[in-house]
Amino acid sequence: MIMKRYFIVLFSLLLAMNTAAQEKQLTAQDLIPGGKNAYRFVPQSLRQLSFVGDNYIYRQGDTLLITRPGSKKHTPWLTLDELNKGLETAGLKTIKSLPAFAIKEIAGTSYFYFYNQSSILLYNPSTQKIEYRIPYQKGDSNFAFEPQQKRLAVTNGRDLILIGNDGSRMTIAHDDNDQISFGASNVHRNEFGISSGIFWSPQGNALAFYRMDESRVTDYPLVDISTRTAALKETKYPMAGMASHEVKVGIYHTASGDTVYLRTPGEKDQYLTNIAWSPDEKNIYLQRLNRRQDTCRTEVYDATDGKLLRTLFTETSDKYVEPQYPVFFLPGRNDRFVHLSRRDGYHHLYLYNTDGKLLKQLTSGAWEVLSATPSPDGKSIFITSNEESPLEINLYKVSVSSGKRTRLTPQSGVHRTTISSSGKYVIDLYANHETPRITQLISTTNGKTETLLIAENPYKGYETPSVIGGTLKAADGTTDLYYRVTRPPHFDPEKKYPVIVYVYGGPHAQMVTDSWLWGASGNDLLMAARGYVVFTLDNRGSANRGLPFEDVTHHRLGEAEMADQMQGIDWLRNQSWCDTTRIGVHGWSFGGFMTTNLMLTHGDVFKVGVAGGPVIDWKYYEIMYGERYMGTPQANLEGYKSANLNLKAGNLQGHLMLIHCDTDPVVVWQHSLSFLKSCIKAGTYPDYFVYPGHAHNVIGPERVHLYEKVIRYFDDYLK
Repeated sequence: MIMKRYFIVLFSLLLAMNTAAQEKQLTAQDLIPGGKNAYRFVPQSLRQLSFVGDNYIYRQGDTLLITRPGSKKHTPWLTLDELNKGLETAGLKTIKSLPAFAIKEIAGTSYFYFYNQSSILLYNPSTQKIEYRIPYQKGDSNFAFEPQQKRLAVTNGRDLILIGNDGSRMTIAHDDNDQISFGASNVHRNEFGISSGIFWSPQGNALAFYRMDESRVTDYPLVDISTRTAALKETKYPMAGMASHEVKVGIYHTASGDTVYLRTPGEKDQYLTNIAWSPDEKNIYLQRLNRRQDTCRTEVYDATDGKLLRTLFTETSDKYVEPQYPVFFLPGRNDRFVHLSRRDGYHHLYLYNTDGKLLKQLTSGAWEVLSATPSPDGKSIFITSNEESPLEINLYKVSVSSGKRTRLTPQSGVHRTTISSSGKYVIDLYANHETPRITQLISTTNGKTETLLIAENPYKGYETPSVIGGTLKAADGTTDLYYRVTRPPHFDPEKKYPVIVYVYGGPHAQMVTDSWLWGASGNDLLMAARGYVVFTLDNRGSANRGLPFEDVTHHRLGEAEMADQMQGIDWLRNQSWCDTTRIGVHGWSFGGFMTTNLMLTHGDVFKVGVAGGPVIDWKYYEIMYGERYMGTPQANLEGYKSANLNLKAGNLQGHLMLIHCDTDPVVVWQHSLSFLKSCIKAGTYPDYFVYPGHAHNVIGPERVHLYEKVIRYFDDYLK
């Protein structure tokens, strides 16, 4: 009997050892971006998949293969050998592998557009020649390519420069005042949808650009320790309630060489954004937002003399207006444009004529239009939206005449789509919580789909955490909030687990989606693989749920967000597997603010916290973002006081580690350093770690170190 029990135990041990041998364990090098093996765990896709006309191309080895929709025949479109021959013929050095590229369709020719040897090169696969070479110099940035005459506008230092297709360089905007820059993409600190500072007209006859005067903005010191003697790298950082920069819009006419500036009325520190050209190049459209951000005017200007022609419409709010999209014209209709606005609480499409008359609202409902692109014939608009669910992104075709919407992506989940130049086909990369990635081709005329690739589970053969999603009620008792729970491998609901709340909670971010594993990131999986349950909740104030969901936080950042996160804690307390004595919290940036705030406000709940790049006092944050949500410190004294974590430093009970990068230009180092000073005065003892040489977050191989550091801290105090 004893011998029998011995063999049963031995067999069980051998079985367990065999199972463990079959399943490998995931590491930080596998799961964290920058890790040595991280690329292996990204769901597979066709490399460098793009459209050439209505055909699609993708990379296989050193060849780009081209395929017609519906065909199984994949023929070479471009090879590395052919490209190198073209480079040699042009007197350029050969390359060892195909570079990153874009396809530029110009006058019926599909060019292979790439950067090499300090030049932009346009290679024509049909002629197998480099047909255009546009050289650039060290320091050139903010590249804006003009396809009609193959020219390039760039910035260098604070100047705006035009480079011809013959390599000639001409400075077209300069000022001896070193506080003034031209064409920079960081105007208004990239808020209000701004990602560029240079805007070519449709035919390339004129160039609009930003002129930014930062004379009134305080210099902010960042210290570079990479040199033998540390060097001061000053930046301009306009803090809430302080002086801001002044922006104008210039227009350079290429034929005459003349530059005019738009004669925009209003205060000097207002915001000019979402610049768009009329199809005939006669007019410039923009949105002009006052500094209070409660009044936005959409205006049209004469591009010849800069005169304001008319204000088309004005949008106001008792909280804020946040313009993010330029108007766009319907092809073939120079008298009609589409405006994307949240005026009814959700982003929707509005059709206008150029006199400013609203012709119709094209979409409506308690959901958000996330992007919009007109079809080439101007009869339809392709939109992505979350109409089906706040967790999904789907592609639709909207009829301009009737407003009828046709859904083009049949499967539930998150779809990332690219539309062909004719509008007849769509490349769709989609995923949902059960599907790593499927690549398919969709016909926009009949809805037919063609599967190009089904990605395997990249974690197959590994001990993998399990992920579930669900909903719970917000602190208001009515609003649904979406959560994600990432559980350790071989999760046993009868056991007790330590829980880490991973939080962001701020505007412009959504953490829980119906994408692969409900949107769980590598660090979620790593923490779960180390034995933690990771809980994430999108509270009110986060993205893609409309203004009523978002602006509840106005002037009181942190209050509704924390109340909702505590609803998540109540849900966790009711789960049999949650060890309520071992709950931690971690987040970065706004999530660092939330982490610190939760630790200081609910120290009886959260035992351990790790706050990365945390906002501590909103008066130290930038004007554009900060004043949108909080107003100025002068006008919102109580709101700033309530959100000032320095005033709560004496409340720290558990273990809190703050992490900051020493050259952070977004949440400046002053935030966490001021908190340390406050803790010293209050007699509390947080821990602290700095990543030298990194900006707002840790990227590259050192990101692995970051998450090992985070997990070690939780291991020390939460396990």
